[in-house]
Amino acid sequence: MWVRTRAVVAGGVVLVLVAVVGIWLVIRQVGGQLRLPLSSRTCTVQADGRVALDADQMANAATIAAIGIQRKMPERAVVVALATAYQESGLRNLAGGDRDSVGLFQQRPSQGWGSPEEIRDPRYAANRFYAALKKVRGWERMRVTDAAQKVQRSAFPEAYQKWADESEVLTRALLGHATGAVACTVGRDPAMRGAAAATALTRGLSLDWGLAAATSAADLTGLTVPAADERRGWRYAHWLVSHAHDHGVKRVRFGGLEWTARDGTWNQVGDDAATGDRVVAEVFAEA
Repeated sequence: MWVRTRAVVAGGVVLVLVAVVGIWLVIRQVGGQLRLPLSSRTCTVQADGRVALDADQMANAATIAAIGIQRKMPERAVVVALATAYQESGLRNLAGGDRDSVGLFQQRPSQGWGSPEEIRDPRYAANRFYAALKKVRGWERMRVTDAAQKVQRSAFPEAYQKWADESEVLTRALLGHATGAVACTVGRDPAMRGAAAATALTRGLSLDWGLAAATSAADLTGLTVPAADERRGWRYAHWLVSHAHDHGVKRVRFGGLEWTARDGTWNQVGDDAATGDRVVAEVFAEA
């Protein structure tokens, strides 16, 4: 009887272990981030397709795209980078992961990607990803998943491809190929307000886009970003909306359109408010 009981217990333990391993494999295969109901998302992106993200995902996606352009990488590189971050972290800046993996791209300090603190910086992580991708010979002609795999060396090399369509929609919008394509809803309690928000926005534009020409309003409740052309203007406008929650953006104007945190949508404004050569942003005033 004792032998039989031990056998039953041992068999139960094995089944539990098999189940746990199976669940882990499934989670890895779907990217570790199961899709949430659309009702939980606060941002929508529409550019020959539709993507819904929450505020953190949207801000991270915007930074990844901007760093790619600042590095003068082809737009295809942005698609690959976004698909990789989608799969590895669900576009979230994770504190941990498999073994010592960290951050948006789940890069590993033990594999020479940098310190955990460095990798947790989205800009550092994106720069390291693009630098590694650039070294892959012929990556421009590869499928998204094959190019990503050359950098990541994942146990699931085909997993990146399922995010290609979403990444292409995000890239078109964030790189200025679509008008009023990024719309986010911001609650009444933004993370920043007033001078702190305006200063953070100016710093973020400098770090993400390499811009040093953004000027703050005299009352420190907004800023103006010069736009050499319409496409660049929409790049900056969409970036500002993408960072609306974490940087306290209340209003963005460009090209005769205006986005407001209250409505969460882009609407036409009068000609006197049109801003053809600059993007104008307003932040929430101090409470």
